Amino acid sequence: MAKYTCGFDAAIAVMGGKWKGLILFWLGEDESLRFGQLRRTVAGISERMLTLQLRELEAAGLVHREVHEQVPPKVEYSLTDFGRSLVTALRPLGEWGEEHQERIEALS
Repeated sequence: MAKYTCGFDAAIAVMGGKWKGLILFWLGEDESLRFGQLRRTVAGISERMLTLQLRELEAAGLVHREVHEQVPPKVEYSLTDFGRSLVTALRPLGEWGEEHQERIEALS
């Protein structure tokens, strides 16, 4: 069992990295998305990376994967209640980023 120094440390551990936050953000905008929709929506992510990130988010209990038995197979991803609670917490951070986006872009 991992020990964290604070709540922020724990939150970053479960959703850290460039892609997980974006995946959570876009899943928070819709009820559910198919893999292909996510791949097109999360700009710059490879198919392999999206698969890995979705598996980790599912293992953490943030994302639910539902397979519909049909031909061709249909797989949809959605946020769990746990995932929605994290997205709710992240929204103010996203708003701060939008408010200061030009300044942040000027830093790089």
